[in-house]
Amino acid sequence: MIKLQVIGHLGRDAQVNNVNGRNVINFTVAHTERFKDAQGNQKDRTIWVDCAYWTDRTAVAPYLKKGTQVYVEGQPDVRTYTTQDGRNGASLTVRVLSVQLLGSRAEGGSGESSYQSAPSYASTPAPAPMSGSPADLTEPMDDLPF
Repeated sequence: MIKLQVIGHLGRDAQVNNVNGRNVINFTVAHTERFKDAQGNQKDRTIWVDCAYWTDRTAVAPYLKKGTQVYVEGQPDVRTYTTQDGRNGASLTVRVLSVQLLGSRAEGGSGESSYQSAPSYASTPAPAPMSGSPADLTEPMDDLPF
């Protein structure tokens, strides 16, 4: 199996579609790399990845908004096509196995420092706080069960 991992920002809001009775969330992730060319000039290269998340769990779709930073993991697929003017083209597509929200752009902010982290969703409840103080312990500390 080949696995592709992408961290990037959504290029547009996700769309939920129904294909042959199955739900699919479609979205596009942009990953930009900075590098220096042979002359030492700073350059940016952006790779766009089309994502298809086949799932019945479509509750994540409203959070997949343009500009949101995500981590996507899945199986890659390269699709070739012919443009209207006769040229050959290719696109990178991922059949998503999992998606994780990493952050979103702050309202009204600009620049790289204006990101705020996305809320995290725990699948298990937080442990209850301990009542009492350490001085209330009656068991000797050297009788540990391990």
